[in-house]
This record gives sequence, C-alpha cells and structure tokens, in this order.
Amino acid sequence: MKETDVAIIIPVYNEARVIKQTIQGVLSSFPLVICINDGSIDNTAEEIEKTKAILINHPINLGQGAAIQTGIEYALKDPSIKYFVTFDADGQHRIEDVKNMLAYIRKEKVDVVLGSRFLGATENMTPLKKAVLKAAVKFSNFTTGLLLTDAHNGLRVFNRRMAEKLDITMPDMAHASEIIHRIAEHQFAYKELPVTIAYTDYSKAKGQSIMNAVNITFDLLLQRVTKR
Repeated sequence: MKETDVAIIIPVYNEARVIKQTIQGVLSSFPLVICINDGSIDNTAEEIEKTKAILINHPINLGQGAAIQTGIEYALKDPSIKYFVTFDADGQHRIEDVKNMLAYIRKEKVDVVLGSRFLGATENMTPLKKAVLKAAVKFSNFTTGLLLTDAHNGLRVFNRRMAEKLDITMPDMAHASEIIHRIAEHQFAYKELPVTIAYTDYSKAKGQSIMNAVNITFDLLLQRVTKR
C-alpha cells in the first residue's frame, strides 16, 4: 500500500547515470517523488523526465540545501502532505529504512526522525570519511546541546510542523548543520534510528566520499569563525 501523505524530496546534481533507477525504487512505495535538478550539466533532467517523478529545475547550481528547500516549498503547497523525506540521489539510501522511520514518526510524538549510520551500518566507508563525520557529530552536539550519533546523514523524515519552519538558507553540506541547529532552536522533538548507508563504486568514482569529507570540515571551521 502506497503512502500518499508523504513527499520524497531528492536533490540531484549530475546523477544521470543512476537517478532513474533511484527514482523507480522510491516510486514503488511512494507516489510523490520531487526531484530538484540543481543546475546539472549532464542529461540528469532527461533521465528524470523518463519517470513519473516531478521535476523542478534550478537554472544554476545553488547547492544541496537550496535544492531541498525548493522541494519542501513545492510539497507544502499540497495540504494532504503530512510527512517529508530527504533522500539522496546516488543510491546510498534504502527504502526499508524510510518505511521504518515513517512508521516511527506516525506512532510516536516526534517532529523529526534522523537516520544514523553509526547506530546502523555502513558499507565501504573510507577511514577519512568516518573520522570527519565523527568530528562533525562532536562539534554539532557541543554547539546545539543535542545528543546525536550522526549529524550529516541525508536521510531524514519530518512532519509538516517542522517543514513549515525549516527555511534552509545554507548551501552545500552546511545545510545539514543548519537543520540540526533548527531542531535545537525550535525545540523539535527528535529521534535517531539506525540506517544502512552504502558507499558504492559509483559514488567513490565521483569522489563524493573525499569531497564530502572536505566540505564538512570546511563547514565546521566556518561555523567556528562566524560564532566568534
């Protein structure tokens, strides 16, 4: 049975090789999939158009945070949407985890459920990536007062109340930290659940593991400077 009160939001940048497969896997359980093509220079848009997903195009690359915010604003126009899911385009996330997170948020009194690879499992994570993510968690917990095990996981499920107040303004990986700060700022009730993240040969070939680690490090340093 498909969950019609859920919007799956997928920010996409140059993922033509895998995005169609990712979308088809999501559509098997969720009819509303919103893909934000964030200024891709390959044929990502054409691949999305081959599916039943909604395509929104950014004319230039604005960053993952901006893409997610665009998807949230589009989904909020539909009053029947109660839950919002951020989902990576490159095949790292599992639909089974999304379903578990949705089941939890429907049952319990929380505003957001965050996926944690450190409560769950990772496949083919590099030592550098793990070290930087662990450092990010410590920094995030210190600056927000929250107690998390994974601060930069792109798999999240949140309710309409949080979606209406989120207002992401930071680009790139910085948006992940901004979301955590929004949770603390608005005192949203949260829960972490274990998920599995698969770092594939495809994502490694694109250099995502190393570049994301560098981006997260820069994000942490930038936050430290701006808070002084």
